Amino acid sequence: MQTEITKLLGIEYPIIQGGMAWVAEHHLAAAVSAAGGLGLIGGANAPAEVIRNEIREARKLTDKPFGVNVMLMSPHAEEIAKVVVEEGIKVVTTGAGSPEKYMQMWKEAGIVVIPVVASVALARRMERSGADAIVAEGTESGGHIGEATTMTLVPQVVDAVNIPVIAAGGIADGRGMAAALMLGAKAVQIGTRFVVANESIVHENYKDRVVAAKDIDSAVTGRSHGHPVRSLRNAMTREYGKLEAEGKSFEELEYLTLGTLRKAVMEGDVVNGTVMAGQIAGLINKKQSSKEIIDEIMSEATNLLKNAGSLV
Repeated sequence: MQTEITKLLGIEYPIIQGGMAWVAEHHLAAAVSAAGGLGLIGGANAPAEVIRNEIREARKLTDKPFGVNVMLMSPHAEEIAKVVVEEGIKVVTTGAGSPEKYMQMWKEAGIVVIPVVASVALARRMERSGADAIVAEGTESGGHIGEATTMTLVPQVVDAVNIPVIAAGGIADGRGMAAALMLGAKAVQIGTRFVVANESIVHENYKDRVVAAKDIDSAVTGRSHGHPVRSLRNAMTREYGKLEAEGKSFEELEYLTLGTLRKAVMEGDVVNGTVMAGQIAGLINKKQSSKEIIDEIMSEATNLLKNAGSLV
C-alpha cells in the first residue's frame, strides 16, 4: 500500500510506531522498521548521549529507515535536536510544543519533520513553519492528550493543511486504519498495540494489564491543570483523582507521578505506577511480534478498503 507518507519516508506500509517514553527504544523501533513500518526512538527526558546510543544500536538491528521522537519539553531537547543531525537521522517527529526553533537546522540536514498536534490551529502553524507532514492525535490516545477525538480532528486537519496527515489515537487494527484513510489520512500512528509487541522491553506485568483491559479501563488525570494524561485505572490514578478533586496544586500532583511511568514500564508496578495506554487497549487481546501486528493490520485494512470500493 503506497501513499504520500510511504513515499516520503521510504517505507513499505503507512504505519508509524508512536514515540512512547520509556517504551520506544531501539529494539522496538528496529523491529517495526524491519517489518515495513516506521519505527521511532522516543527521546522523552533522556540525555542526548542516551539517544545517540539508541540510534546506533537500532542501526545494528536494521538497515531500514527509522526516526526519533523529540519531546520538546525535555531539558535535553536542544542537544537531542543536534544529535539527530549528527547521526544522520532522516525522520523526526515532535511532541509537547513547537519545533520551530530547530526547523531550519533540520531542514538543512534533509530531515523530514512531522509534528504531533491536537488541534487545527497548531497543524496550520506547523505547516507554515515548514513541517513535511502532521500527526493529528485524538484524545483516545494514551499518555498526554488533547480534547478532540480522532474521528473529528483528522478530517478537520486534512481540510486545513496541504501536507499529508497521519492519524493517531484509538487505532489498533485494520478497521481503525481503513477508517483513518477514509477520513483523509495518508498513514496511521499506533502506540498501545506496539506496547505489547514481543520486541517491546515493557515489563510483562504492564503488557498483561493492557491485554486484560476492558473498554472502560482508562482514566484521564490532570485536566484541572491543563495537562491531561490517559492511563489505565489503578491505585495511582485513584489517588491522583482524589487529590485533584481536593484542588491540590499542579506541583503537588506532579510530585505524586514523578518516576511512576518508569516504575510501571521497567519494574512492572501496575498498581502504583503510571500505565499509559489508549482507550483502544480494550481491543488488544494478545501479544505478537511487530511483524505479525503489521501484517495483520495491513491484511485487514486492505480487504476492507477493497470491499468498500466494491460497494460504491
